[in-house]
Amino acid sequence: MTVETIAGIPSETGGFFRSHLLVAMRGILHREVLRFLGQRGRLVAALVRPLVWLFVFASGFRAALGLSITPPYQTYINYEIYIVPGLVGMILLFSGMQSSLSLVYDREMGSMRLLLTAPLPRWWLLFCRLLAGSLISVLQAYAFLAIAWLYGIRFPATGYVVAAPAMVVAAMMLGALGLLLSSFIRQLENFAGVMNFVIFPMFFLSSALYPLWKMAEASPRLRDLCALNPFTHAVELIRFSLYAKGNATALAVTLLAFAVLSLIAIWGYDPARGMTARKA
Repeated sequence: MTVETIAGIPSETGGFFRSHLLVAMRGILHREVLRFLGQRGRLVAALVRPLVWLFVFASGFRAALGLSITPPYQTYINYEIYIVPGLVGMILLFSGMQSSLSLVYDREMGSMRLLLTAPLPRWWLLFCRLLAGSLISVLQAYAFLAIAWLYGIRFPATGYVVAAPAMVVAAMMLGALGLLLSSFIRQLENFAGVMNFVIFPMFFLSSALYPLWKMAEASPRLRDLCALNPFTHAVELIRFSLYAKGNATALAVTLLAFAVLSLIAIWGYDPARGMTARKA
């Protein structure tokens, strides 16, 4: 009988090991859902910001910004329609940063240290934590899309289904960025300043508010800088998916950014080689 190994564990105990991985994932997901349900104002706080941008900012700029016919649009559109995918990206971005803030809080309280000492791969525990935060972010994004639908901004029915995996990928990438920040920041009071330093440049230097061709009219270098921003590709991935269309470049860049950020974050949480060892 051949002996296969799973993460260095013989196949005889591989099924037992896999069951423990699933139990850990289920437990982390359950904990994060209970935390989200217990924080009743969290959903409202996540929706207020993009709704203000949609109802106030977009209405004011409707006449000032003319949008040409560019993919995935097949006709001229209102500015409110253009900005909705960017506001979905805003929800995922702020939710990812808030999830990383809770990581710093859990580490100060000791619960994060207890989680990472479990006899399971550290990368799996961090992935489960990241997945839980991403799923909650996507639920908040769909709540915003529901309000936008009532406001009259509607997308094809298939787009709401196709957008789900696209938003999960985007949320995972942005959550990995927050996970990376939480591995470098040791104190809770320092996180707010660093979070703003990361969030606002990523959001404003992207295609969330303005198309890239519009930025190229002002400055080609600014357009190139926005094109290098991973958040731009996350927004474009969501934008195309809402029309049930694919964007291979945006998907590839988002997945690559997720992989790089995740690897650095896992290294940062390694007590032997990461920032924990350096602080010690």
